[in-house]
Parts: sequence; C-alpha cells; structure tokens
Amino acid sequence: MEWHVTDAESLRVIDSEISDHSFSPSEYEIVRRVIYATADFEFKDHIYFSDQALQSGAAALAARTTIIVDMPMVQVGITPVIQNTFANPVYCSMDALTRPQKGKSQAAWGIETLAQRYPEGIFVIGSSETALATLVDLIDADKVRPALVVATPAGFIDTAMIKERLQDTLVPHVRINGRKGSAVVAAAIVNGLVDLSWQAYGKEKP
Repeated sequence: MEWHVTDAESLRVIDSEISDHSFSPSEYEIVRRVIYATADFEFKDHIYFSDQALQSGAAALAARTTIIVDMPMVQVGITPVIQNTFANPVYCSMDALTRPQKGKSQAAWGIETLAQRYPEGIFVIGSSETALATLVDLIDADKVRPALVVATPAGFIDTAMIKERLQDTLVPHVRINGRKGSAVVAAAIVNGLVDLSWQAYGKEKP
C-alpha cells in the first residue's frame, strides 16, 4: 500500500490513542490497518493471532499458495496488492462451479469445493458464517489443513462459537472475536500481511 500524508497523519492518531499494547510489531501493524480501515478502535481488543499465524501466512504467500475467499468484496479488496507483490492465485467461493444443493449457502458450497482442490491454501472468510462453519468442519474432519485462516464474519448467535471452534483446531489463524467483523476487516488483515511479508522476503515491486 502506498501511504500519503493524510494516511500518515491518521496512523499517528491511531498510535497516539492506542498507546501501550502487548502486540508484536508485526501484529500491531495489522491492528493499525484494521483500525485505519474501520475507524473502530474496539478491534484492538477483539483481534486474535494464533501462534505462528503471521509466520505461516508469510511463508505461504511467498510460496505462491492459492488464496480462497468467501465473498467478491474480499477478492476485490486484496487482489491489487496481491498482483503487485506475490501474484498468488485468488479464487472466490461465489464463483466456484457447484451442483445445486440444499442446506448450505452458495458461499459454503463454494468453500467446500475449493477447499477440496486447495486443502493447504490460505482461506479468508470475511463475512459468511456458513462458509466459516463449513471450513471448520472440514478441518475437524482432517480433510483440509490450511496454511492460514483469516476469519472475520460478524454475527450474533453462532459466529462466536464457530470462531472458538477454529481456535480449537490449532490451525494458524487470525480472527475477530465476538460479534464484530466484516469483509473490510478481512481485506485489511490480508493486505497488511502481504505488505509485511513482501518486506520480510526482500522483494522489490516491479
């Protein structure tokens, strides 16, 4: 991401208001991106990084691992940054060809279809609770083992439970605890991780 003067000033305000924190430098950069994208400082208290989540994600990005997203908004939000750096393939569950099914949303069926093709991919679930539930079911059944899961759906009832199940899988992940979340948050997390990874692996933008 190219930063401008107004961006730098906004980040300065974020740093000033957050002040002390317990995040690592890399984690804090992701937190800043989320707050910058949403203007919601409460995300500082809701974002969770599992052990080795950012390291695993960075390695997967550098290996050109396929990225699977649940919604077009996430795909649109991350594709420009991906194209200008690691150029990973990015597929959206809503575009996956599936036979008509009952009992699951299109996003959920798409995630299941793509997960079978790319079981070790990077999965970004920005807004679909059913897609996240399907992915966690597949992980529990040992059918997939993602390199990284970014989970940020908003919801009131089942979402928090599904996110807790994701924690129990021990798969590297970044999630937003509680009711909050959105596709915008997911894109901010991924874009922050891509920029950090690009710097870490010493690449030069074309």
